[in-house]
Amino acid sequence: MDTDLALAAYDAQIRRAPRPDDPAASVESDGAVVRVVCDGPGWNTVTWSGLAGMSGAQVDEVIAAQVARFGQNGRAWEWKHHDGDVPVDLAVRLVAAGLTREPDEAVMVAEIADLDLADCAPDGVELQDVRTPAEVDDLVAVHDLAFGGDHTAIGQVVGRALDQEPPTVVGVVARADGRPVAAGRVELHHGTEFASLWGGGTVPQWRSRGVFRALVAHRARIAAGAGFCCLQVDAAPTSRPILERLGFQTLTVTRPFTLDPTTPGAST
Repeated sequence: MDTDLALAAYDAQIRRAPRPDDPAASVESDGAVVRVVCDGPGWNTVTWSGLAGMSGAQVDEVIAAQVARFGQNGRAWEWKHHDGDVPVDLAVRLVAAGLTREPDEAVMVAEIADLDLADCAPDGVELQDVRTPAEVDDLVAVHDLAFGGDHTAIGQVVGRALDQEPPTVVGVVARADGRPVAAGRVELHHGTEFASLWGGGTVPQWRSRGVFRALVAHRARIAAGAGFCCLQVDAAPTSRPILERLGFQTLTVTRPFTLDPTTPGAST
């Protein structure tokens, strides 16, 4: 894979022209940023910014405008900052505006044709696509156990996609002895080369047993069947080595800066 070409395609197709999987979401652009605004429980974010040549005061005005726009929406949101974004002090300015820096993630991409998509599930583990509301509940329960917190919003996004044709999101649950032990989803960005992997959570007692690898391969097969040629993942440090062994390459590093306008003391 030519990583420079892959990064250019990722910037053009995913960051600058996002295709939300939620019908309640809309894409907005004012020239300086591209953002996704969702009236439901889905993704609210600034996906791309073009701030080159602006003064510090102008950059601060752009940031303040996003704080105000998402404040109208009244939901938590993030600014997805990537290595190479300008100005060089953008991260500092985002924090000064009241946003919180979250842990770095590696943007990793693989050409699906280069991946081994054989069924590699450990003995006793079966993977199935989520097709019913009860299976959506299982996906949410696994995420709650694997990551902590409440992942009801993810369940709502996967649940709404059950009746979509063609689907934009497919949830997957891994079961051992009939009990859900891992789950994730693949988002199908129709009109682009990319499908993306999200979640991939495994309950503690089933970690380091090959379930994560099997979950990646299963979702890659879904993406290949839908006609996509590339897979993209925002990888945490724990999953990055596994993905590298599978053939994924790092394009850049991203970090979300988040703000919840409902939190006391949040900027408005």
